[in-house]
Amino acid sequence: MSSTASGTYGTWRNWGGNISARPARQVAPASVEEVAAAVRRAREDGLPVKAVGTGHSFTSIAATDGVLIRPHLLTGIRDIDRRSMTVTVEAGTPLKRLNVALAREGLSLTNMGDIMEQTVSGATSTGTHGTGRTSGSIAAQIKGLELVTADGSVLTCSEKENPEVFAAARIGLGALGVVTAITFAVEPLFLLTAREEPMPLERVLSEFDQLWAENEHFEFYWFPHTGNTTTKRNNRSAGPERPVRQPAAWFEDEFLSNGVFQVAQWAGRAAPATIPAIARISSRALSARTYTDIPYKVFTSPRRVRFVEMEYAVPRAALVETLRELRAAIDRSGLRISFPVEVRTAPADDITLSSASGRDSAYIAVHMFRGTPYQAYFTAAERIFTAHEGRPHWGKVHTRDAEYFSRVYPRFGEFTALRDRLDPDRVFRNDYLRRVLGA
Repeated sequence: MSSTASGTYGTWRNWGGNISARPARQVAPASVEEVAAAVRRAREDGLPVKAVGTGHSFTSIAATDGVLIRPHLLTGIRDIDRRSMTVTVEAGTPLKRLNVALAREGLSLTNMGDIMEQTVSGATSTGTHGTGRTSGSIAAQIKGLELVTADGSVLTCSEKENPEVFAAARIGLGALGVVTAITFAVEPLFLLTAREEPMPLERVLSEFDQLWAENEHFEFYWFPHTGNTTTKRNNRSAGPERPVRQPAAWFEDEFLSNGVFQVAQWAGRAAPATIPAIARISSRALSARTYTDIPYKVFTSPRRVRFVEMEYAVPRAALVETLRELRAAIDRSGLRISFPVEVRTAPADDITLSSASGRDSAYIAVHMFRGTPYQAYFTAAERIFTAHEGRPHWGKVHTRDAEYFSRVYPRFGEFTALRDRLDPDRVFRNDYLRRVLGA
């Protein structure tokens, strides 16, 4: 099964299957000059422009009825600078390809999300993140950007060059231009030791501050209708390298986490009353394990079961209270939730519209199996998240608008003013940006 969006021609659909669009035309430029030409032509034709990656967003952030730019020919590493410890990569490069190429060079990103199918530009533009005590999102590791602006000109930015653009464009939502290249900070390849362990939810909540403080990367999955979680602690290691042995890796990551889980989701969708029993079995299926490997093999894992997702960032100090409220709401509602709730953290950063902008954050992600009604669950969850001034992930389902964001993002006005300057005619407009940024 493909891990990317569908629709090379005609109708475009995202990975989750909940968003579709029918662009007037689709183009696949092979250079920054061809991107600029495509933007200029679209402007002449009066058509809006959107760039799309692999379609892993669950919002319509990349949907358009105008010109859809596909970046699959804009791939590969442009430059590795070992003196400054940076790598410049074409915007359409999948994270998986980047991670493998960096490892061959003895290099690595400091932190990454839990999948690597997205393009580097799609992942950063929507605020994709992993979990970390002191290391932030993928966008927080950006040192420079190249983008084509609304008039077809090429603009580069960094902390020293066009710093006001750099502050915003690292998570630019596709509203400021088409990103064509990204320069990331990298470091020498290192090892991580992962410790995965079942743990009662009450213990995780009561010891959360300690678990967060004692581990470089801590996350957990709570299974609704149970008091059970699976925890994961990743910390740097001096080695030796001890990867998960292949038979065990296949059994845990493919057979249980994808194959059996897929069947369980089908069963739950067909007979919702069975979901609590399935959840109790699923929450006990994975055993404790410890392994040591290079970063991308520890941070990321295959996700073959399709779903729809909502995720909010709340202040880290509010995490325990928020999760307790979510659990109580699920118990009261009679909803049957077959997917675990995912919890991660990130330190405060200085990116204008980062969900961690200016505050230490905890992320709570709720999911539903694709094809299962999710609105009631997500509405209940969103009510709780917004009561704690939550900020939704830009690429995941939410109903918030510009008025809300102007309250929860202190620098929201900076972003919209920069958009007015760079794209006054709204060449990069679509319905999603009208909602979240205003006219």
